[in-house]
Amino acid sequence: MKKLLIVLLVVLSAFQIQAQRYCVIDSKYILENLPEYKQAQTKLDEVSANWQKEIDAKLQEVDRMYKAYQAEQVMLSDEMKKRREDEIIKKEKEAKELQKKRFGFEGDLFKKRQELVKPVQDKVYNAVQKMAASKGYEIIFDKSADLSVFYNDPKLDKSDDILRELGVTSPGKK
Repeated sequence: MKKLLIVLLVVLSAFQIQAQRYCVIDSKYILENLPEYKQAQTKLDEVSANWQKEIDAKLQEVDRMYKAYQAEQVMLSDEMKKRREDEIIKKEKEAKELQKKRFGFEGDLFKKRQELVKPVQDKVYNAVQKMAASKGYEIIFDKSADLSVFYNDPKLDKSDDILRELGVTSPGKK
């Protein structure tokens, strides 16, 4: 953390020496104030909830099968026990595979997020790029991203300008 701050200060000092213009934006704040982003998030939440219900139903079926197996286990032959255990394991594996397909790395939820949210993020990026070109900013920091902005003068925050560029009346900074 200390190294990051030192590097950040050195970089900022170098930029100031060269008299480069910079500002700060809060992309999270901008996105949260865009109606199409809110709609995309709502849609993602709905899709995610439906997929989770589907997975939960499969896991409940596995649980029901396991409880039935436990209750009947003493009356089953070794061959029947093995067959029922295999069925339970197969169903559980199917549920886990579905969970991975839906929510895993680059799964269906990731793809759906790309489909719904990426166009909005691209729109914000283009507005930032347009503002940077029109106002002569050479560097724009995003205080909601991983790059840590320890302090910024509020007059450097141009998030509301981006919202205006996108045609959204901003509610004012939080």
